[in-house]
Amino acid sequence: MIVAIREFANRFLGRGEAAITVPSFDGALKPNQALEQAEILLECDAPEDLAPDGTSLLIADGARLTRLAGNSTTTVRSFERPISALASLPGGGLAVALGGMEVRLYDNATAETPRAAFTQGLHAVNALAPAADGRLIATDGSSLHDVGDWARDLMELGRTGRLLRLDPKTGAISELAGGLGYAFGAITSNGAVLVSESWRHRLVSIAPDGSRKDLLRHLPVYPSRLSPASGGGFWLTAFTARTQLVEFVLREPAYRRRMIAEIDPEFWVAPRLRSGHSFKEPLQGAHIKTMGVMKPWAPPRSYGLVIRLGADGFPRYSLHSRADGVNHGIVSAVEVGNDLVMIAKGPGRVIKLPLASLGEEARA
Repeated sequence: MIVAIREFANRFLGRGEAAITVPSFDGALKPNQALEQAEILLECDAPEDLAPDGTSLLIADGARLTRLAGNSTTTVRSFERPISALASLPGGGLAVALGGMEVRLYDNATAETPRAAFTQGLHAVNALAPAADGRLIATDGSSLHDVGDWARDLMELGRTGRLLRLDPKTGAISELAGGLGYAFGAITSNGAVLVSESWRHRLVSIAPDGSRKDLLRHLPVYPSRLSPASGGGFWLTAFTARTQLVEFVLREPAYRRRMIAEIDPEFWVAPRLRSGHSFKEPLQGAHIKTMGVMKPWAPPRSYGLVIRLGADGFPRYSLHSRADGVNHGIVSAVEVGNDLVMIAKGPGRVIKLPLASLGEEARA
């Protein structure tokens, strides 16, 4: 009863989760254009995830698994469905999620037959990570919508995401946490699991007993996949930024119902992985232009961001591609040798920046 009264008061007063304000990019998240300086390694049709295997980099590109070694690329294999997540496993193994509805474990990237496969109850698996005990951690973004239909899940205020544990020895799938607002990315840390909860704009630490602790709250972006960083800590990607207009639309159920029913999803008032390709797009009035040039501080419909987190989970610095940039929709970032390699899904690129210069560039 108390919770219901509090929620009603928040909606009436426009505070709490009913607020339409968006935190500013400040402090460690101060805007820059570091991602626009990145070198383009590869142009892809549908890049989705990265998995370094020690000597090369595996890239999920639609249904193809591609290997990047130095400056040369080769197609390792093709699957019958698009790859929705990748993870390198200890001993040279590989975990692959297909279409969000199946996870296969291979002894290596070229093995013909998987040594384990999981399908029961999976719907939108979008990230995989190895656990210390030989099991696998997976985030299942939504139990209602397909892995590529994330904008609909946001517009319907989806809260059906799950954190799962997959056991290759028994074939069992167990739920570590449910009711998440689009789980998209996880990594183990000190016995717990860090999970990106995109629609609630936060990074959550989930203990083995299921208890939850907010590590980062009220982010100005929608967080996604995580990967380990050298020297301790993590890389956290954010596939796009929040805007006040989208926050307002999320609190207008009648408008959202009509928009979903009557308008092409490409032109919803919703965040996207890229923008500026059609005169039909919303928010163009807010994209303040002078002489046809969009300003970097304009409200972004798409954005690019990677955050360097310390071992304590707090941001140290960040890498941006602002509203007037191109390298938007960063969905994966991993360290490979002396570089940080990232997928900019908006333009369909694999890009890299030298690790040695990142702290200085981001703070400049």
